[in-house]
Amino acid sequence: MGNDDRLRGRVALVTGALGCLGAWTAKAFLDEGASVVAYDLRVDDPHRLRLVLGEDAARVTLEQGDVTDVERLGAVMDRHGVTRVVHLAGLQVPFCRANPPLGARVNVEGTVAVFEAVKQRRDRIPGVALASSAAVYGPDDPSPAPEVGPFSPRTHYGVFKLANEGTARVYWADDGIPSIAIRPYVVYGPARDQGLTSTPTLAMQAAARGDPFTISYGGAAQYDYAPDVGLAFARASAAVSTGAIAANYPGVPAHMAEVIAAIEAAAPDAAGMIRFEETGLPFPAQLEATALERAIGPLPRTPLADGVRQAVEHFRRIAS
Repeated sequence: MGNDDRLRGRVALVTGALGCLGAWTAKAFLDEGASVVAYDLRVDDPHRLRLVLGEDAARVTLEQGDVTDVERLGAVMDRHGVTRVVHLAGLQVPFCRANPPLGARVNVEGTVAVFEAVKQRRDRIPGVALASSAAVYGPDDPSPAPEVGPFSPRTHYGVFKLANEGTARVYWADDGIPSIAIRPYVVYGPARDQGLTSTPTLAMQAAARGDPFTISYGGAAQYDYAPDVGLAFARASAAVSTGAIAANYPGVPAHMAEVIAAIEAAAPDAAGMIRFEETGLPFPAQLEATALERAIGPLPRTPLADGVRQAVEHFRRIAS
């Protein structure tokens, strides 16, 4: 796929850029010809950026700041002349479960702060691309789950993400700020080392080392290769133009047995060493996903076997 000319020469702010999707989104921006400002609460350990970008990590400008601080966000946007915004900062399912008040502050108040900062700079920032999640659904929702709901989230994290989608709609209705919220499901690939659905990637890393591993859940889900999702966020930041779109990411449906088969094909020495728990995730097995590509254009769809093989090869390279 060719580059998106709407990103060339732009300056992109990525909140939560030191996370997995933040690192891959930063790479996508750099590959598309944009400059990147990484905004995160802690910038002293950018190991995921280095894992994904290698020497190109030095091309990313690091800015420390709390995502709930509107003044700090605005100052960083102004200092660097930011023209595109991707909002990924947030606490994941386990952290929201452990500390719901902090989860609400970071996920919900932080999203309001990003929209407020963008509202004051509409002359150069067209809108917001932000991370929602498949966690807006719950186990009682239908499968495939319609993109327009119903939504019955079973986790604090899912409730917070659903609130953020509502926040985006209100900022469009009241202030004319367009947005695209993307709902990934199971993101996998290098740098995915924490969160409820991180253990398939940890299993790939273990297989690359030749170590046994037990994945923490089973059943069927959709799998989203992290480099593909990062590209989607970068391109969504350039495609925002009207409305408040909330779209499922078009991932690859697979049962956990298929995931393990892909891992064993990529790392034959690990055959029989990777297992999984039987309990499934508290989300529908499949999601309808057509709105995102209608909004931003065609996206790569890396087959599961190829994505797993690339991830295993990546882990082997960094271990050597």
